[in-house]
Amino acid sequence: MKKIILASKSPRRTMLLENAGIPHECVSPAVNEKQIIEKLSEEGPQRLVEELSRTKALSVKEALRDSDIIVIGADTVVTLDGIIFGKPKDRDDAREMIRSLQGRSHDVFTGVSVLFEKESITFHVKSEVTVYEMSDEEIEDYLDTNEPYDKAGAYGIQGYFSRFIERIEGSYDNIVGLPVAKTYRALLKAGAFFGQGDVSLVRTPRTRDTSPCPKTSTWPQKRR
Repeated sequence: MKKIILASKSPRRTMLLENAGIPHECVSPAVNEKQIIEKLSEEGPQRLVEELSRTKALSVKEALRDSDIIVIGADTVVTLDGIIFGKPKDRDDAREMIRSLQGRSHDVFTGVSVLFEKESITFHVKSEVTVYEMSDEEIEDYLDTNEPYDKAGAYGIQGYFSRFIERIEGSYDNIVGLPVAKTYRALLKAGAFFGQGDVSLVRTPRTRDTSPCPKTSTWPQKRR
């Protein structure tokens, strides 16, 4: 199979690919995301995440200068009432985001680009998330976990915030950061796997199933 490069430093995207048995390496892209967001924020989340994913993948592909690799770029945003929520700047920004999202439904968009040879496949996937109402104390306790600060919308559905999720519609993986099934189909079209996706060729250890439960990550204790 061809070498697959994930143009991302996100441990969540790596976990999703590993759990699907897709071996890969990670390279962080050199991209000015803020500049792209400012330029395209008025054109809608679909265009924004697709352009960001394409730019990330292209940055890594050009840096590696290897025509025989396949590069995956991805970007995720949260939207509510037409407003795009990226990663929070600080605790106050994260608090405002969560206050806006709690008790309501919002959309999550992830754009994906797969670059191979001189071609590319770019798409986006949309999921809907409904969050239960949260008290001020619950919001502050969640902020204390330090989980919100590197995630679009200031929450991670796969972590502590899962206790506040009422329901989702669409792909769960998409909300985490990478719609795996559709990405796999794109990799097939890109010729990533010999034998058109023979699982035996792409199996990797499922470390999430064998690793001991973490003992250091705990929900913050009640304030006194």
